Amino acid sequence: MVHQTMNTSSNKAPRASSKSSVMTFSGQVRKAAAHWIRSAPLQAIIASALLASCASPPMSSAPPLPSAAPSAGTEITLPGSRPADSGPLPPALVQGKSRWVPVRWADLPGFEDDQLSDAWNAWLKSCERPGPKFAPLCSEVRRLSIATGEQQRDWMMSRLQPYRVETPQGASEGLLTSYYEPVLKASRRPGGGFEVPLYRAPAALGSRKPWFSRQEIDTLPEARSALQGREIAWLADPIDALMLHIQGSGRLNISEADGSQRTVRVAFAGSNEQPYRSVNQWLLEQGVSKINPWPDATKAWVAQNPQRVNQLLWSNPRYIFFREEALNDFDAAFGPKGAQGVALTPGRSIAVDPGSIPYGTPVWLASRGRAANLQKLVLAQDTGSAIVGAVRADYFAGTGPEAGALAASVNQPLRLWVLWPK
Repeated sequence: MVHQTMNTSSNKAPRASSKSSVMTFSGQVRKAAAHWIRSAPLQAIIASALLASCASPPMSSAPPLPSAAPSAGTEITLPGSRPADSGPLPPALVQGKSRWVPVRWADLPGFEDDQLSDAWNAWLKSCERPGPKFAPLCSEVRRLSIATGEQQRDWMMSRLQPYRVETPQGASEGLLTSYYEPVLKASRRPGGGFEVPLYRAPAALGSRKPWFSRQEIDTLPEARSALQGREIAWLADPIDALMLHIQGSGRLNISEADGSQRTVRVAFAGSNEQPYRSVNQWLLEQGVSKINPWPDATKAWVAQNPQRVNQLLWSNPRYIFFREEALNDFDAAFGPKGAQGVALTPGRSIAVDPGSIPYGTPVWLASRGRAANLQKLVLAQDTGSAIVGAVRADYFAGTGPEAGALAASVNQPLRLWVLWPK
């Protein structure tokens, strides 16, 4: 999912109640473990439960990675005691737009306190489409889904090396924002107040780059003709539609033509490749002093300035097209698929610049602000057009209005550490 971040302030983080995270997600972790138990051989489960002891391998500057993942029946071996957080550190690494500086595990804020089992579901998701560096570890990651937090922590220390993420110039502090999956009422047919369409991608989307702007889509016959019959559903509020475009996906509580109700997901399916412009920044330029909370403050402005609603919408030329996806009970516990191609986990997935951090990388995140105090394990599983640079991340808050309130409030300092195979 490629999304844009709605910055709710042009400088400082907005005021909000302090939270440590959006949700624990422990119920979903238990479901994932139960699903794995049903599908795994009993012998593998027993082997995983009886975690054997061995000595921690010495750290080297350029350790070779296994050529292939262990077989399904391979037993995980863990150190008999906590691996030593000492010895020589490997050299720094250059990764595209960033520089990675090796550190001790003790340098990770809150490493001993995080409930790692809550993050394991996100790691299991990454193992559905792992990169070449992490594929050899995925069989162990799967077995450790039923391990204790201490066993998971010891395994990470024995198998991974933490690196502080910096810009090429050496700056280690960046920006954390947040996004979420909105839930909106919709109708399969226009009328009754539902007049704002959501479109599938036009067949001729690739025929011109960039495609028509938001204003041109609303006004040019050529653009409107290309979208005729491509409507998925209609929303009642243009600001809700804009919010859905900014987040990149959402859920619709939809009224079908036969009067029935169902919930579906609309996921990112492409864009017009026009530049993204912040509507909130445009409002500030118009002299509007109150833009938070988003989108309520924007809707209040629109109610007072109905003749200017198109100006506001057209200030952002970027336009998103969607595809409809069915939702079952298991899918509903997760967010939409991110750019890695796996479903996002609330509170444990982040969007990054893939030129700085590869998809599927476990990352230690530390961010303190008025909206949230976060020190936790997350997985790099998505990106966004506004997520650019080395120390830059967008935190997936989850689904629904509570997640939306958190996402609108997070705009705060950030530090990141990648956890890379030894």
